[in-house]
Amino acid sequence: MPRAVREAQMLDAAVRIFGSRGYRSASMDEIAELAGVSKPLVYLYLNSKESLFSACIRREATALVDAVRVGADRELPADRQLWAGLLAFFTHTAEHQDGWAILHRHARTGGEPFLAEVTALRAEIVAFVTELIVVAAREAHGTPELADREVAGLAEALVGAAESLAAWANTDPAVSAQQAATTLMNVAWAGLGNLMDGRRWSPSASALHP
Repeated sequence: MPRAVREAQMLDAAVRIFGSRGYRSASMDEIAELAGVSKPLVYLYLNSKESLFSACIRREATALVDAVRVGADRELPADRQLWAGLLAFFTHTAEHQDGWAILHRHARTGGEPFLAEVTALRAEIVAFVTELIVVAAREAHGTPELADREVAGLAEALVGAAESLAAWANTDPAVSAQQAATTLMNVAWAGLGNLMDGRRWSPSASALHP
């Protein structure tokens, strides 16, 4: 079997074990058994448990960022870009729950260098969301009217809300990716004031409606 294929199998197994058990509780024996290889082979390919966990973080982070970037089609109007990006985010985190658990929980509590890696991922997503907000301001007003600090704050708030909502949605099978994306879209785009007045954003129409 080609090395790349074998290594991918090991990473698949590691994501499942790390995602369900966390970094410290995961066993290299379990990972090797699930991958169908010997433990020495895992060490030969990926050097150490720390290196293996870092490889899992990088792979899952890259997959998540790619999914969001592909989903948020830049040819769409600003609200549709945001909607498509949110839907891609919630779809990916729902379909890759072990990977999301690694990024959202386990990497943040595993210490350095894991925290640094997941922080870099978050910064990349925040930067992308910042671009979407600037596009929305330009589309609405002709020029970006929002101050840089305000845009940065909005991007941080939106990403933080998406992270929390994904963690919650993944504990409840009744919450679909579309429902999660719609919930956040209504808060982010329609705003609480409009929601209280019964006006909501809908994926079927860009305008707010009762």
